[in-house]
Amino acid sequence: MRARGLILFAVLCVASLLLGARQMAWSQLWTFSGDAWLTLTASRLPRLAALILTGVGLAVCGVILQHIVRNRFVEPGTTGGLDAAKLGILVSLTVVPAASTTSRMLFALAFCLAASLLYVAIIRRIRFRNTVLVPVVGLMYGSVLSAIAEFYAYHHNILQSMQGWLLGDFSRIVQGHYEILYIILPVVVLAYLYAHRFTVLGMGEDMAASLGLGYTATAMVGLTLVAVTVSATVIAVGAIPFIGLVIPQWVAMRRGDNLQHTLPLVALGGASLLLTCDIIGRLLIHPFEVPIGLTAGAVGGVLFLVLILRGIR
Repeated sequence: MRARGLILFAVLCVASLLLGARQMAWSQLWTFSGDAWLTLTASRLPRLAALILTGVGLAVCGVILQHIVRNRFVEPGTTGGLDAAKLGILVSLTVVPAASTTSRMLFALAFCLAASLLYVAIIRRIRFRNTVLVPVVGLMYGSVLSAIAEFYAYHHNILQSMQGWLLGDFSRIVQGHYEILYIILPVVVLAYLYAHRFTVLGMGEDMAASLGLGYTATAMVGLTLVAVTVSATVIAVGAIPFIGLVIPQWVAMRRGDNLQHTLPLVALGGASLLLTCDIIGRLLIHPFEVPIGLTAGAVGGVLFLVLILRGIR
C-alpha cells in the first residue's frame, strides 16, 4: 500500500509540473536559462511545494483533532478553526494595516487556538452520546464565527475582497509568496514525535490518565500544532475543506488508529489528494483554472460520502 502510494504521489508531482497556462520548452531546462527555467523555478516548483506542504499539514491536523475530540467527523473546517483564522486575519488587516505576513499569521494563530480551545471545552462539557452531533455543533460554531468575520469585513468595507482571497487558490503561488508554509515541516515532525501520545489521547481522558499521560498538556500541544498549520495555510492559499476529514478516515479504516504507523500514510494521502484536486481544477477549463477550494470541496465531499456508505455496509 505504501509503495503504491509513493508511485501515485510521484506521478501526481510530475503531472503538476507539466501542467500550466503555457507550454514550456523543456530543452531550455538543460541550459538553465530562458523562460522555461524561470517558469519552473519561480512558479511551478513553488506551487508543487505549496501543494505538498498544505496537503500534508491539513491531513495531519485532521487526524490530531480527531484524536483529541475522539470523533472521526471533525477537522479544522468542522470545528471553527478555519473561520477563526479568517477572523484573525481580518482583524490584523484593520488593526495593523501595515502588518507583515508573520504578524498576520500570529493574529490568525491566536484566534484559531482560542476557538479550538473553546470548541474542545464545549464538547467535553456536553459529552454527546451520539457522535454525529459533535461535528454538527462544530459546524454551528463555525457558522457563528464565519458570520462574525463577514460582518466585521462588511463593517470595514472589505467583504468583497475577503471572499476572493480567502477562497483556496494556488494560482497566486510564486517564489517569495509561499515560504511561510515551510513552518508545516516542524509541525509534522513534532506530530510524529507525539504520535504515541495522541494515540493514547484518542482512548479517552480516563485511559490517558491511567497510563500516566497528561491529557490537558498533550491536547494543548496538539491544538497548538493545528492552529499553526491552519493559520499558515489560510494566509498563504486560503481555506481548503475536507482534506483533514477524508484522508484520516480512509487510513484508519485500513490501518487502524496507531499514529506511529499511520501518520506517514496520512501525510502522503493528504498531499496526493490535494495534488489530484489541483490537477482537476487546472484541467477543467484549461488554460484557466478552478480555485482548489471548489474542487477540494467537490472531490472531498464525494469521497467522504463514499467512506460513510462503506462504513455503514
